[in-house]
Amino acid sequence: MVRHGKSSWDYDVNDKDRPLLERGIRDGHLVAGSFRESQTTVDAIFSSPANRALHTCVIFLRKLKFPYGKFELSNELYEFSGQGVMQFVRGLDDSLDTVMIFGHNYAFTNVVNSWGDKAIDNVPTTGLVHLKFATDSWASVSEGTTARLIFPKMLK
Repeated sequence: MVRHGKSSWDYDVNDKDRPLLERGIRDGHLVAGSFRESQTTVDAIFSSPANRALHTCVIFLRKLKFPYGKFELSNELYEFSGQGVMQFVRGLDDSLDTVMIFGHNYAFTNVVNSWGDKAIDNVPTTGLVHLKFATDSWASVSEGTTARLIFPKMLK
């Protein structure tokens, strides 16, 4: 799970259209580069359609050299409670082993605290939380382990 990068409130646009700040772009490259070093194989990538989440996602797609054909936008990820994100994850195809999703807070902080085994006060902008589950069925995901955290502050 990757929360979108730091976004700007300087423009008179609706929430979905808010762009990333330069810091959000830099942090995206930093976190994506660190994740790439782990050589984790990702089967699919999904993003909220909000500009700030999609832009963060595109940075990762490029850094990971991930095929665009395995990437999808999902309106279900443009939500803020966490319940929709949980529903989205539980609806994933069981042929997928490892997925990345790009979205928003408070949803991501709620999900990682509900499903992970480490308490996280707040998933920061461009924060990556890698959760693992001991199940072969996305529909049965409930509790897992927090396998890795990559936050921009850790890399500076």
